[in-house]
Parts: sequence; structure tokens; C-alpha cells
Amino acid sequence: MQKQWQLQDAKNHFSKVVQEALHGGPQIITHKGVKTAIILSIHEYEGLIAPKTGIVDFFRKSPLYGIELDLKRDKDTPREVEL
Repeated sequence: MQKQWQLQDAKNHFSKVVQEALHGGPQIITHKGVKTAIILSIHEYEGLIAPKTGIVDFFRKSPLYGIELDLKRDKDTPREVEL
């Protein structure tokens, strides 16, 4: 499973590059020795662009969801502060 392709080789073997992306993961394309592009399967791409969980869903899925919190305010007088 080749993961990195020179641009010329990727052009000459494009079908193989796509098949490798589908079955072997992302394929990196280099140009003059520099990584310049990547070929992904549509499944991996959609996973990258899918909306992430919102804050409400995040807290609902928390293992602490439903636990009652003690939010009573302390009635003691505040401490003296010199200004």
C-alpha cells in the first residue's frame, strides 16, 4: 500500500491512487519532493467536514448529565478589603 506518490506517478496511475485511497487510506501527492495534495475517500472527507457535536449535545452525553448541583449561594458577609 503506497501512501505517497510523486505527481507524475499519480497522474500516470490515477485509478490506482483512487483505489488505494478507498481501501488503504489517504494518499499523499508530492511535487518536487514537497507534500502538496492529498486524495481521500469520500467517506473520510465527509467525516472531516461533518458538523461537530454542539455544546448542548456534548453536555447531554456527559456521564454527569442529570446529577444535581448545589448552586446555593453562601450567605456569609464578605471579607473586609482595604483600598
